[in-house]
Amino acid sequence: MADNLTPEIKEFLNLLDKKTKMAAMLAPSFPVDFDYPEIVGMLKRLGFKYVAEVARGATETNKQLLALLKLHPNKKYIANPCPNIVRLIRNKYPKLVPFLTSIDSPMAAIAKIVSKRYPNCKKVFIGPCIAKKLEAKEDCPKLDILVLTYKELKRIFEIKKIFPQKRDKSAFFDITGKQTRLYSVSGGLAQSSCLNKNLTDPEYDVISGLPLVEKTLQNFPTEINLKLLDILSCDGGCINGPGISSKDSLEKRRQKVIAYWKKG
Repeated sequence: MADNLTPEIKEFLNLLDKKTKMAAMLAPSFPVDFDYPEIVGMLKRLGFKYVAEVARGATETNKQLLALLKLHPNKKYIANPCPNIVRLIRNKYPKLVPFLTSIDSPMAAIAKIVSKRYPNCKKVFIGPCIAKKLEAKEDCPKLDILVLTYKELKRIFEIKKIFPQKRDKSAFFDITGKQTRLYSVSGGLAQSSCLNKNLTDPEYDVISGLPLVEKTLQNFPTEINLKLLDILSCDGGCINGPGISSKDSLEKRRQKVIAYWKKG
């Protein structure tokens, strides 16, 4: 069994063995791979004391972004929630680094909220993105976040024999973020922050998928009217991340996230 376990799974199982108090931070794309509210009950029966929606952190990201746009209305920005985009710019387009915002990503923002509300609790981010592991280690190491993908979480559920249960009394989020539940879909940042009320159509653009991303980044400095890029590396957004196990089409994944969002 141990032969096919990632270092993160091993670390998490060790935390369980030590009965460490932990808080799960579940990314907005979770409806692609898991049903709500059963997933929350499963996490709590696995051993998590608290379960938070990373969407709540995204509301803080939006607030910080809108404040930045208001403070510097004539500057150009590239939104930074996607760690792949951040690393692509640092490594391949270093001249664009000054355009990256310095605001918290949703993961960092929710980690700060969890730290304040539940001190001395180990924070575990669960999402679709492998690059989040690099973000946690390189960009915000002081927040002490362990990152698991959905695939890794499903493997842990198998090991610990945790299965969905209907009418699970523990199946509720301790921290919620209703407004930003579409964040994992391409354009989710623009939609949830109501960018169309703050910027005109030519002043912001929504981009996903590496071929279009690279072309857009190359042209960004010379685009006179363009002030903000809402940009994600994976085609269609985080719902198409490599840490997802679902075989559903991209459209079906979108509809699952939208259905959860509409439930409020």
